Amino acid sequence: MKRFALFIPFVIFLLLGVLLWRGLYLDPKDIPSALIDKPFPAFSLPTLKSKETKTLEDIKGEVKMVNVWGTWCISCRVEHPFLVELAKKGYLIVGINYKDENDAALEWLADLGDPYVFSVDDVEGTLSMDLGVTGAPETFIVDQDGIVRYKHLGPINGSNWPKLEAIINELNGVGTNSKEAKNG
Repeated sequence: MKRFALFIPFVIFLLLGVLLWRGLYLDPKDIPSALIDKPFPAFSLPTLKSKETKTLEDIKGEVKMVNVWGTWCISCRVEHPFLVELAKKGYLIVGINYKDENDAALEWLADLGDPYVFSVDDVEGTLSMDLGVTGAPETFIVDQDGIVRYKHLGPINGSNWPKLEAIINELNGVGTNSKEAKNG
């Protein structure tokens, strides 16, 4: 029994080594959101431009991307022109201006274009905290009923857009099997 006790530290060392080695191959962007397939959090926040109060009801009705951004965020600046192009193509994007100064955010939208249906002012970060935001940019795809269907960490760009577009199209019923539609 005493000899077995001598191997316990070695076994623990091996187990920790295996866990740490496995961690080297994990993608930090694959962090699942606890909100997937759950309702978008209730909120009541003013918009940046008109100070009109928006709530969860303003997100429901159509599939939307909800994008968390800030003028202080370098990756958000990189992502922004792509969002402007998506908005021109008819994709609906709601902005959450995260812990930012209103004047800076309004200047940003005036200078770089405004891709948002509306952008709420989350100066305290309460909505972002409810969403589990770890940094900006983060984008959530929300279905017609206000259910979060996907969370994307980091900037949206040409290389990762096809995955998000496929999810949006599926939620909108675009690209469904035509045979099923005819036989349905």
